[in-house]
Amino acid sequence: MTIPYPTQPSPMAFPAVRPPSGAPRPRLAFLGTGYLGATYAICFAELGYEVLGFDVDEVKIAKLAAGQVPFHEAGLDELLRANLASGRLRFTTSYAEVADFADVHFICVGTPQRADGMGADLTYVETSVSNLAKHLSRRALIVGKSTVPVGTAEWVEQLVAKHTDPALEVEVAWSPEFLQEGFAVEDVLRPNRIVVGVKTDWANGMLYAAHKGVFDLAATEDREVPLVVTDFATAELVKVAANAFLATKISFINAMAEVCEVAGGDVTQLSKAIGYDPRIGNRFLQAGVGFGGGCLPKDIRAFQARAQELGAGEALRFLHEVDLVNQRRRTRVIQLATELLGRLPGPAGPDLAGTRVAVLGAAFKPNSDDVRDSPSLAIAATLAKAGADVRVYDPQGMANARLAMPALHYEESMSAAVTGADLVCVLTEWAEFRNADPVTLGELAGARRVIDGRNCLDATLWARAGWEYRGMGRPNPSV
Repeated sequence: MTIPYPTQPSPMAFPAVRPPSGAPRPRLAFLGTGYLGATYAICFAELGYEVLGFDVDEVKIAKLAAGQVPFHEAGLDELLRANLASGRLRFTTSYAEVADFADVHFICVGTPQRADGMGADLTYVETSVSNLAKHLSRRALIVGKSTVPVGTAEWVEQLVAKHTDPALEVEVAWSPEFLQEGFAVEDVLRPNRIVVGVKTDWANGMLYAAHKGVFDLAATEDREVPLVVTDFATAELVKVAANAFLATKISFINAMAEVCEVAGGDVTQLSKAIGYDPRIGNRFLQAGVGFGGGCLPKDIRAFQARAQELGAGEALRFLHEVDLVNQRRRTRVIQLATELLGRLPGPAGPDLAGTRVAVLGAAFKPNSDDVRDSPSLAIAATLAKAGADVRVYDPQGMANARLAMPALHYEESMSAAVTGADLVCVLTEWAEFRNADPVTLGELAGARRVIDGRNCLDATLWARAGWEYRGMGRPNPSV
């Protein structure tokens, strides 16, 4: 059934279930304490649930148990420490402890792109489900949250059946996550929708009880939380379909930027104009160096691969072009750098030897330290490969960037990165970069040349300060 917006789900629509543990409300476990699992575990403890976080990484678990979030997410550190102190939140590396504790087990492990193709690697899902199932001694609900190919939930059911006693009646459900890095706490506590794929009333009731804290919070704030109760396949498809749509929207405006560059248009004005159309909207219509991170790139590739396996590859062929447009925007920065620095590309590509380039931004987006498939770091590496002396700075992503690309040179401040630079590339739209004073930076730089890879700077202001400005799909400003 579907409970559409704006109807708030009523408890009368769900069967009353008693948690198998005998606790007054379901005890929750989150298997995998990366970005997804740790955020959910901490936030659900904040909602008043007894929560156990699990991971095989002992170092990560030790940090969390000591009150340290192993990644940057605004507001999460305070919630972690508060809920550890309350006793509602604990962490473990023991499958046996998880199995004994929880009524609802959320699978939050990674599903990276396979090394031998575009499909998703489900090794971590298989390992966590199989090891958990072997230790279960009473009825429980195993709920997938990881982004997976459609059909995975049915496969997980087979794994559970293989490793548990049928008399336990362990069930499987699927409930995709919709976290935005930088806004994840709000997305868990105040989601814009909840989707659950279930097969039985018992699973439906357990998942409602597991989310009742979310609905109760919404009621106190006079908000609605749309709830969609559906089948396994639809629940699995919701997340990948949403990511495919967002990726398509981003690549669409970047494709328009390509057209603007040859036609003399301004993509920022174009996106503003079409964004006023309520059928289109202005979100994700900012042209730049494209999308990155641990979700969109690998998810659209896995979606294509799964559709091909199911015989529906033609339906998602457009996602291949979406991917290509995204990659081309990174190449465009290299082209602009070559032009601004007065270098002609040779047969082996651009030669930027003898130049110093400041790259401002390493994380794939602001308010995050995530550098997975980061356009900024990929561009920095290409500039370095072309012979440039590249200096990278990011407010939060430096540690992860050093691990991902140790050969690059990193500076501890924006000023240090810009000092002596022949070219400045703004590739992540941190507020620190958007609000920087171009006059002050101009006094530090070796030459006043800037590439605005996120169209986040005031082009006229920078041009008036003497900078030779290049944006993405924007005309050069006149002073």
